[in-house]
Amino acid sequence: MVPAAYAGRSCEERPLGVEQIRLGLDMAMRVRQELEAAYARDGTEVVVLARAGQDLSRYGLRYSHLGLAYRDAAAGEGVWRVAHKLNACGTAEAAVYRQGLGEFFLDDLWRQQAAWSVLDAALQKRLLPVLRSDEALARLHTRAYSIVSYPWATRYQQSNQWAIETMALAQDFPVATRMQAQAWLQLRGYEPTVLQLGPLTRLGGRISAANVAFDDHPNEKRFSDRIETVTADSVFAWLERSRLGARPVTVGLD
Repeated sequence: MVPAAYAGRSCEERPLGVEQIRLGLDMAMRVRQELEAAYARDGTEVVVLARAGQDLSRYGLRYSHLGLAYRDAAAGEGVWRVAHKLNACGTAEAAVYRQGLGEFFLDDLWRQQAAWSVLDAALQKRLLPVLRSDEALARLHTRAYSIVSYPWATRYQQSNQWAIETMALAQDFPVATRMQAQAWLQLRGYEPTVLQLGPLTRLGGRISAANVAFDDHPNEKRFSDRIETVTADSVFAWLERSRLGARPVTVGLD
């Protein structure tokens, strides 16, 4: 049996209720309508799409998980797919998936809100072949997963980190490894979120959860309670700052 896959939400095995299913499908429909309007208006085919699966407000964050959403013309009119990485619940392993918008939002979300950034037109054109290729999507994937993986290391890889490293495959900058992808991200000015986590929080996280590890962080940062990691909020800020993407658009039902 394949374990349930999770990213950016609580790892709890419980069936979704009718209202949760309705809200998730409503969210998917509203996002699809907005993305189709952007396609009709500007030819938008690729966006960075985020959801709010967990309450991260104590860290000043709004969204917990993102993926690369693209218009799948081969699948029919108005069909959008999301390529994203999901952690197998209760484990330190993850895999890359393609899902429809309904699957992406059919979840026990903490807040019924989504956000996306329309990528630069040239970047969209280069990224589409990557998103359509199973081999390309897996090229920079690391199975070992930590929800707080260090952005400039390769021991682990969390979901948001996989997404922006995969974006690097679509650049003129030669990228064949995760280290090269990270070099491109640094060159383009990506700045991770800094989480202030005390020693008890760090120790408790390492003991209680298989998907939490801090041993890839530099000691001088880890022991000064500065945990840097890739968050959806930091990705949106970077895309706008670097002009690789537009200001995030939000849609919510709350």
